[in-house]
Amino acid sequence: MTGSIKGMSFYTNAGSDKVIMRTKGGPSARKVKVGKEFETLRKHQAEWDGCVKFSRGIRFALGETYRLADYNVSPVWCGMAKNLMKQDTEHSVGERSVVLSLYRQVLQNFSLNRNYPFNSVLRITPRFDISKQTLQATVTIPQINTEMDLLNIQKLPYFRVMISLGMVSDIVYTTDGQGNTAEYEPALGGYNGCNISNISDWFSTNDLIDEQTMTVKLDDSLIEQMTADTTVLLSIGMEFGNVGLAGLITPVKRAGCGKILDSE
Repeated sequence: MTGSIKGMSFYTNAGSDKVIMRTKGGPSARKVKVGKEFETLRKHQAEWDGCVKFSRGIRFALGETYRLADYNVSPVWCGMAKNLMKQDTEHSVGERSVVLSLYRQVLQNFSLNRNYPFNSVLRITPRFDISKQTLQATVTIPQINTEMDLLNIQKLPYFRVMISLGMVSDIVYTTDGQGNTAEYEPALGGYNGCNISNISDWFSTNDLIDEQTMTVKLDDSLIEQMTADTTVLLSIGMEFGNVGLAGLITPVKRAGCGKILDSE
């Protein structure tokens, strides 16, 4: 059941079949905002804002591959950011930074799917190379024998592959220098989450597909924005399609998978 009854609410979250029950009520928003007893809570709320901005940056950096997720990955990335904050011993609670640049390996091979991960759908190992100097990445997909290398759960007639390259920044606590305002902001500023994607043609799910090489390259103007606070993410995904109106091949919703190949 979902809805509310007798001061309780029932709801579900995407990616979970469990029903969550919450009771209504609690302290007022004003009390939480100014009450001395909630000072620690306010510090953690400030840090959570940094975690959300970290998660948002990853989402944008994944480009087209993000929409292939079959569950809500944002809370997972927020939790990851909170754990990264705990590694910051130089600042106090409420001012700790999300320094992904020191722990880039936490995002390597991150799966966007729980039901059918990328490695179980496409049973071959892509080769890839990332150049941070030129902000370019190349992915080579070996020959695919769809009968053996492709797990086509819904028996759809077509599939295609996509890759994305994006930039994500560390999230740091900043002030205006006079102590009047303070908030979490990406060290990369407005470039946090910029991305470029490359999507292949449609292939038959009943065929022998030759080796494919795909390349993505961010704009050269972004090279000068690269700093030690910046991480480059390379992601890959595949989606299945069917014949739609006017005989055009269109993607089938929730028939795809993706993952982060590497973070540099």
